[in-house]
Amino acid sequence: MAGMRSILLVATRRIGDVLLATPLLRSLRRAWPQATIDVLVYGGTEHVLEGNPDANGILAVAARPGFAEHLRLLRRIWRRYDLAVASQQSDRSHLYAWCAGRRRVGLVPDASASSAWKRASCSDYEILDDVDTHTVVQNLRLADRLGIARCYEVVPPAGGAAPAAPDGPYAVLHPVPKFEYKRWTQRGWADLIAWLRSRGLGVVLTSGPEETERAYCAALSGAPGVTNLGGQLTFAALAGLLRGARLYAGPDTSVTHLAAACGIPTLALYGPSNPVKWGPWPVGCADEPSPWRMLGRPWQRRHNVLLLQGVQPADLGNCVPCRLEGCERHVGSKSRCLTELPPGSVIAAAEALLSRA
Repeated sequence: MAGMRSILLVATRRIGDVLLATPLLRSLRRAWPQATIDVLVYGGTEHVLEGNPDANGILAVAARPGFAEHLRLLRRIWRRYDLAVASQQSDRSHLYAWCAGRRRVGLVPDASASSAWKRASCSDYEILDDVDTHTVVQNLRLADRLGIARCYEVVPPAGGAAPAAPDGPYAVLHPVPKFEYKRWTQRGWADLIAWLRSRGLGVVLTSGPEETERAYCAALSGAPGVTNLGGQLTFAALAGLLRGARLYAGPDTSVTHLAAACGIPTLALYGPSNPVKWGPWPVGCADEPSPWRMLGRPWQRRHNVLLLQGVQPADLGNCVPCRLEGCERHVGSKSRCLTELPPGSVIAAAEALLSRA
């Protein structure tokens, strides 16, 4: 496939999905260093690609665009590219790729009749494995379809002004994910903060911009040596802060993936989420189909990442990880595997990371 002059990578989903598409983006760049490569994302996720040297341009469309915005985008991308790559299985990703590229390669959900139009819209395609293949590897199988070499590096954003770090060594904690079912306990985080302070580490708290997330961090920030930056940092600024940290700890969230990509010791707290598919990608990893097992006890460690899963509630049988949205099956419900995870287990995992850093 020599002579590719223009390429569009379609990565229209959430922040973490865009970040985990950067290995595919880098694979495209190394295969065609002279090509113009643009990335199409949802508005609000484009900051993940700030300063990314592999992208020439970023196109953003609203997650729920009106007719006029949709029409403007389709006119802008219509048959503009030699190649369009759909890294998502969604209808819109395939529609955008079909409109944009004279040749299309994409990820399709299955081999069913309902997905036939997506398969037909592609010059070549890869069928999604939503359980046993890591998202990074799944994306890179599109590189295989293109006959180009894989690059496994998750590329953090660059160029954001990093905030002033605490004097001396510090840890970064991102205690509150967007969804309740991925949360540990506030008491647990308080105990971890106290232990980190006893080890002489400053603690920096971060969160998303939502008021509930900022309030969660504020409630943890009263102790000396704790800096609360909840809701104050861009993704690129977070990357700058993380690169200087001795340790990061957080739940299944895009910031945990970012910390892993920055190469620092990363403690990931996972409950119902499938780690095989969504565990943080460690620096220097090239494991097929995933660096992670579905269940690891007492924890799993690969390179700079230690993945600690929640406990198995005694009265629920073998449900960890259930791969569902909490014990009540919605994003606002709690997950007992996390709420019953004792602080001592998390502290022991953090100590293991620091002792080998």
